[in-house]
This record gives sequence, C-alpha cells and structure tokens, in this order.
Amino acid sequence: MAENKHERALIIDFGSQVTQLIARRLRESGVYCEIHPFNKVDDGFLESYNPQAVILSGGPASVTWEDSPRVPPAVFSRKVPVLGICYGQQVMMEQLGGRVESGTSREFGRAFIDKVLDDPILDGLSFDGEGEQVWMSHGDHVAEMANGFFVIAKSAGAPYAVIADPERQFYGTQFHPEVVHTLHGSKMLENFTHKIAGLKGDWTMAAYRDEAIEKIREQVGSGRVICGLSGGVDSSVAAVLIHEAIGSQLTCVYVDHGLMRMNESEQVVSLFREHYNIPLVHVDASDLFLGELDGVSDPERKRKIIGKLFIDVFEEEAKKIGGADFLAQGTLYPDVIESVSAIGGPSVTIKSHHNVGGLPERMNMQLVEPLRDLFKDEVRALGRELGLPDAFIGRHPFPGPGLAIRIPGEITRDKADTLRKADAIYLEELRNAGLYDKIWQAFAVLLPVNTVGVMGDERTYENVLALRAVTSTDGMTADYFPFEHDFLGRVATRIINEVKGVNRVVYDITSKPPGTIEWE
Repeated sequence: MAENKHERALIIDFGSQVTQLIARRLRESGVYCEIHPFNKVDDGFLESYNPQAVILSGGPASVTWEDSPRVPPAVFSRKVPVLGICYGQQVMMEQLGGRVESGTSREFGRAFIDKVLDDPILDGLSFDGEGEQVWMSHGDHVAEMANGFFVIAKSAGAPYAVIADPERQFYGTQFHPEVVHTLHGSKMLENFTHKIAGLKGDWTMAAYRDEAIEKIREQVGSGRVICGLSGGVDSSVAAVLIHEAIGSQLTCVYVDHGLMRMNESEQVVSLFREHYNIPLVHVDASDLFLGELDGVSDPERKRKIIGKLFIDVFEEEAKKIGGADFLAQGTLYPDVIESVSAIGGPSVTIKSHHNVGGLPERMNMQLVEPLRDLFKDEVRALGRELGLPDAFIGRHPFPGPGLAIRIPGEITRDKADTLRKADAIYLEELRNAGLYDKIWQAFAVLLPVNTVGVMGDERTYENVLALRAVTSTDGMTADYFPFEHDFLGRVATRIINEVKGVNRVVYDITSKPPGTIEWE
C-alpha cells in the first residue's frame, strides 16, 4: 500500500470485470485510489488506509444469494462518502435496511435516465431529449430503499437508477458510470469525489516521482540493484527512476535472448548509453535460450523456460558485479490486481506473468517495483516527467518472452529471422502511414501452417503470416484496428515479395475478450 501522503479513495472490489476503469477515471481527475478485494478490507485496513471516499464496485453475485459478498460494516460507520455501483448499490441497500429483488427487472446495455431531484452528483449532465445515456448491466434491482435515501434519477427499467442519502453522503447508481458508454460517467465520478467528498485532486505524476524516489532510497539503502532492461516502456522508466534515486548502485542488464525485433538490441543499448550514464551490461544469450527452447511447442513451457533462463542470467551477472541485494522489475498495477481474486477463490491463469509471484529463493534478492501502483498510460506520463525520449515512451508493448510467443509451435533461429523481417516491414509501413502512434500494439505472428502459393509460375508451399494491431488504453481490453484494405494489401505484398518463406498474409480481427492480444 502506498504511503498516505495524498487524499485518497478506496475502491472495494466485488469482482466486476470493469473495476479497474473506476480507478482509471478517478486518477484521471487527480484522485489517488487503490483497488482492494472486499474480503481483504477490515477495520484495521480501513484505519491504516484512511480513505476520504469509498466506492463499492459491481460484481457477478446476487445479494439474494446465501453467503454473497458484503461490505465491511465499518465502511458505513466511518462518516466518509460512499458510492455503490450496480452490485455496490444493491449490497448497500441490503445492509442498510432496504430490499433487493432478483430477476424481475433485467436491464442490459444502453439506457436513458431522467433527473428526479437536483443533486451535486448530477451537475454538468444533460437530460435533454431522451435523457442522459448510461450503461446498464443488472438482473437484480432495488425494490425498496433504506431509510434516508431519495431517488435522484430513474430510467424506464430502473426506478432507483441514482439514489442518495445526502445527510450521510451515501450514493448508489444502478448503472456503471465508469464505462465509456455512460457518456458523462467520468463527470459523475468526479462530482462524487470532488463536490461530495470534497477532494481537491492532489495526485500528480510530479508528486509520484518525488515520492517514488524517496521510497526507493528508503528500501534500498546502500544496497546494490540490478534491473532487467528490455527496452520497453516499463523497464526503461523503472531504470531511469531508480537511477535518479540511487545512482551508481544500479546496474542494468539487457539480455538478448535471440527473440528480439529487428535491430532492437542495438537500438536499446545505443539509446540508453547515449542518453543515460547508467552502467549497462549487454548479454548475448541467444544460443542459450534458443538451445533450451529447441523442440518446445507448449506456450506455457516456453514462458517458464524463458523466465527461468532470465533469472539464471541475472543471477550470473549479479555475481560478476560482486553481488546484488535487489532485482528491479517493471511490474504494473494491472499485474498486481490480476494476481488477487476479488471473490477469494483461485484466479484462472490465462498466461504466466514472469514479473508477478516473487523470485526463486536461491536468488536471495528482494524486489524493487517502483511502478506497481501505476497503469500503463501513467507509466508513459511518468516517463515524460523523467524526460525520457519519445523513442522509449512511444514504443509499443513488447512481451518479455519476445518473438517466442509469436511463433506458435516449435521455435528455430530460421523462424525467428523470418518473423523479424516480416515484423520490421509491418512496423515500417505503420510509421510511413502515420498509424504507429494511433495503435496500442502491432506485431506479426508466424503461424505453423503452410499453404500452397504461386510465385513466378512456380508452386510454393510456405508459411502463413498473421498481422495483429489493436487499440486499447491499458491492455486489459482491446479491439482490432480498422485498417484500410489498401494498407493491408500494401503490407502483404511487401512481406511476400521481400521475406522468403512466407506466401500468405492474414489479418487478425479478434477483440480482447474473447481473444488475448498476443497469440500465446
């Protein structure tokens, strides 16, 4: 938990798929907040965290179920404003003396609310025409409000769409103000935090930078730190921030595992050495990694082999510099949130995250994770605050396992070379078309599929290459980028003409969910 140096809100998570969006909206308005599962919030936690406002998230449960999640009673007795969203509204009513019914009034998707009473939470919203557009997703509904509550707004399917107890500053919405489909939802959340809770919005990236530096110095003391530098945004920002804090106590280790993009190793090493006086060790471990991956096709085994080998290399390099006390990682807040189940059970592992879950005991090092409170866009903002060049800040995310998870099936050096060339052409065309910065992530995937083709009147039987490009804000959800067909045709023609071993190119139009951004 971050030190209590700012006004802060607490988001109690009941398992909604969009809880992170609440945090993002609050932070965009300058309010520091953290997400914690309902079953981890007790009296001691509340006393320590000391929130000035509390938001109860939505969730998949029904308050009518036996043993369904509940709000810790101390939340309602602390005399701070509370906002319940969807399930959060319903559980608030259930616990404060109202009544919730199940299944008789379902409402999903776009809806329109009409104002019933004036209230600060509705300031700046427009109720002209059909009313204010919101996004509903509920099967249960409030049937009877608790004492002290009034209806502030209603919809055709939700007579208690917005309710309030102004005296206690308790509010509830049946819809989700955090999603973009609620057109002025961000304004409603800001009204709650700023006008009702009285927060000023004092959380800035400049303040975060200063506090992070102080925390790093306090944690590390006179110890030595090694930082695995990948050249991506996260590790670059972490390295520069840590260097500002402890200077020469930091050594960066860049490991080339033979699965980087075209000329990436040279670019990363030269850019870092040109801009920063940070000790940087460049390790060419491509033979080691490719050798261990030989014959391996299972994606989870690939990730685990690569993760173990990274640790082995870091451990070896730590010995060479006389030992290290800490390993720095670019762990982000979504990684932390995803590792905790809001409903207290085991979370489903979609993919292994090499930077979540600690270190092998044999390493005898502690983790330094200065970015673990930040979302991806906040890391970019911190990078700008630190003065990192656009070459670092604007880079598309690149996974730690590199091209290994963009080559489904067995990995060979020849396959990696083929993919590197095709990927470089794709990214070059994106930049030429002015599209690179409009896309969250773009890359090519070399499929383990051969198809028949014709080149110069000769039959070919070569690989299929898939192109992927998505738009997103944090990587948690994503949609495919709607390229013009002329652009795709131009990229496909160049790749087939210039990259030996590829005779067919396809474009992936799967969103996340149901797909993931990467293929493995």
